[in-house]
Amino acid sequence: MTTPRSDALRAIATRAPIVPKVPALAEPPIPTSAYFGSNTFGARQMRDKLPKEVSAKLTEAIRLGKKLDPAIAPAVASAVKDWAISRGVTHFCHWFQPQTGLTAEKHDAFLALNGDGAAIEKFTAEQLIQSEPDASSFPSGGLRATWEARGYTAWNPASPLFIMEAAGTRTLCIPSVFIGYNGEALDEVTPLFRSSEVLSTSARELLDLIGDTGALRVYTTMGTEQEFFVIDRTHFAMRPDLVMGGRSLVGAPPPRGQQLEDHYFGGIPERVQAFLAEVEHELYKLGVPIVTRHNEVAPCQFEMAPQFEETDIATDHNQLVMSVLKDVALRHGLQVLLHEKPFAGINGSGKHCNWSLSIASDNALNGINLLKPGKTPHQNVRFLLFLSAFLKGVYKHQGLLRAGIGTSGNEHRLGANEAPPAIISVFMGNALTKMIEDIIAGRAGTKAEQAMLALGVAKLPEIEQDNTDRNRTSPLAFTGAKFEFRAVGSSQSIAFPVMTLNTVVAEAIREITAELKAELAKGGSVDDAAFTVVRKAFKATSAIRFEGNGYSEAWVKEAKKRGLLNLRRAPEALAQMTTKPVKTLFTSLGILTAEELESRYHVRVERYVKDVLIEMETLAEMLDTQILPAAYAYLGALAQGAAQAKQAGIKSIPQKAAAEATGKQVAALQAKTAALHTAITRAHALHDDVAKCAAFVTSTGADAMAACRTLSDALEVSIGDAYWPLPRYREMLFPV
Repeated sequence: MTTPRSDALRAIATRAPIVPKVPALAEPPIPTSAYFGSNTFGARQMRDKLPKEVSAKLTEAIRLGKKLDPAIAPAVASAVKDWAISRGVTHFCHWFQPQTGLTAEKHDAFLALNGDGAAIEKFTAEQLIQSEPDASSFPSGGLRATWEARGYTAWNPASPLFIMEAAGTRTLCIPSVFIGYNGEALDEVTPLFRSSEVLSTSARELLDLIGDTGALRVYTTMGTEQEFFVIDRTHFAMRPDLVMGGRSLVGAPPPRGQQLEDHYFGGIPERVQAFLAEVEHELYKLGVPIVTRHNEVAPCQFEMAPQFEETDIATDHNQLVMSVLKDVALRHGLQVLLHEKPFAGINGSGKHCNWSLSIASDNALNGINLLKPGKTPHQNVRFLLFLSAFLKGVYKHQGLLRAGIGTSGNEHRLGANEAPPAIISVFMGNALTKMIEDIIAGRAGTKAEQAMLALGVAKLPEIEQDNTDRNRTSPLAFTGAKFEFRAVGSSQSIAFPVMTLNTVVAEAIREITAELKAELAKGGSVDDAAFTVVRKAFKATSAIRFEGNGYSEAWVKEAKKRGLLNLRRAPEALAQMTTKPVKTLFTSLGILTAEELESRYHVRVERYVKDVLIEMETLAEMLDTQILPAAYAYLGALAQGAAQAKQAGIKSIPQKAAAEATGKQVAALQAKTAALHTAITRAHALHDDVAKCAAFVTSTGADAMAACRTLSDALEVSIGDAYWPLPRYREMLFPV
């Protein structure tokens, strides 16, 4: 019996890998270094193309985070236009990141008409610096109404301009921020930039106070590990749940999942290898320094990771990674799934954000990582100050950090299959935990120099074995000179969760600075005063440090005793954004106004509701039009077979018992499908009260979907294979 599913399986089985057209396979081969960044207009191109004084001013603005001098904009625009046109570019756009989690762009041609009506290429300073999209058509959480459409995108010179190639066309993309008519932040990156600036100012004040003067800027660095699934495009197109919501809403677990532990770091399948090679080629041209690729734990799951970059640029680059992955996959007949949990029962996908702090300076401080121990007592007091500030910020605002990763997809992933739990904690590792406990207990002495020598902190960087283990169940793990924020979802923009991390650390640094000033007023050395402040901070934040198994029930109970929040579902996590401490945090630091914060809460809750409603309606449609009709057909075949057997005088009729059992399953699924439809109707009735609607779909809606899935999955493994219309897990995850 031929079915669309069987036809798809045959087609996939004979599909050959597409050999990518990449320079490494050319004759002779071209090394990556020869074309890396060829489609970007960054610092190197600026030095080559711009007058020396213009290049110097632009470089200074980028390095110090200052506003661009408008006087140099015409020269920059002219150089950009000439460079872009020489590379076959016909259009340009302001490329920005609205609160959709994706990027947005409106293309304009370089074409213009002069006074004689002749066509010319034109690109002005005004077009480089600013554009005007319709602000009311993007999520704004009430900041922009339908009749308040005006918004602006403004060039961010710190991120290189780049050329995006698609289907033989080339477009110049100008990385930009997105603000409303009254200056309100409508995008993901404007608050990130603000948080970076506040963090820098706070850190420089603390450095000056302890005598480390001359820092021009303190910036965060980021290495974003991106996990994703890759399946055949044909299978994807046959699954309405994957098409509509990115995750499978039904699907019986296959006999073999990831229990053999044979996929992680295994040989990359040939089709995927060809696809990833082309992805890397496109990203290298865009200046994205991808250095790692490998199989992840779950079948058909993979990971790519870049070198560390400044966070503001790393944010843009991660958006490009997600976009290029999806686009190139289509050329290879594949589909990339960025959802956090596309398949039940196996690993979900995260985005591990490796975060650290570094100094930009014209003196010996330049390039110092503030989260790396040094070789003198003073250097290690500095390390401990910033370490204690990190712990202080995370402990005080654990709820906000949980809100930063609160999405509908991520709540399916958190707490299972190597994803960290919803309880925010920090893993420090054995060596640093012992050091912190010794400091708290006073076992290292009270004088800073004495303590540093007693603790042996200066020797930490020289230990051959890593100073910390890797706790895969920790949301925030210290992994040597950096913290790995493992709880961020794979489909998320990193801008918002990293902005929250920047913000809570910036506030903590300010509090540490104030405490240090008060201690210094008592007299004594800077290092001794700092050590006193560090000891107090370590003691106050003991509850946030956890070294054990984050999946265990024992940890859930222990976390409750410690007063840590366990916000399992996204709506209750997002509600933390409405609390008074969070409002005070953002408004006092000037990162978000009260209105901007409120808007972000509403955007995220509305997105959660919409995501779940799409899933509910998609599942109901699949049940009504695919799964139940398949069950009816199979039930009819059983009944017909039983009737024919009886008519033929056969005494043993096994089809009858099978039909009875299947009929009961179908009737039960019909009832649960009706309950799902009722839940959908009720959810729409609550739409005007988004908080109530979120609470409803989180409970009643989720329960209705789960009940339908349980019965559907049971039917999937009991009815005839030829009748099942959907690609099965075993077919999608283990393509032949």
